[in-house]
Amino acid sequence: MKIALIAHDKKKDDLVQFSLAYQPILKDHELFATGTTGSRVMEATGLDIYRFQSGPLGGDQQVGARIAQNDMDLIIFFRDPLTAQPHEPDINALIRLADVYSIPLATNMATAEILMHALERGELHWREVIRSRQQQD
Repeated sequence: MKIALIAHDKKKDDLVQFSLAYQPILKDHELFATGTTGSRVMEATGLDIYRFQSGPLGGDQQVGARIAQNDMDLIIFFRDPLTAQPHEPDINALIRLADVYSIPLATNMATAEILMHALERGELHWREVIRSRQQQD
């Protein structure tokens, strides 16, 4: 599965800790991340991660483009709801695309953990089936 990892500045440490805890699951998937988040997670875990631009520099839009191309299966986006983000329209567009294309999106640790357990049990395989069918059409 193709998984995007994104975190606002005040949530980057949380995402690093999450990635360390779920490294055995994440290592079996294709990982993508926005700039600094990707660097931090790679440094801490040794996971291979394709890095987009930083969120405010277009990274959120790059993830959104992958969603629109049916080329992303799951998003872990640790948002900071208490701090205004200068690129809020990009964040909202990313969330809207996840809803339009039925991409599982976790915006907090609790939901992300549920998705990791479902992924481990093979319960999110339907995303790959959908992508495979659409590529055949």
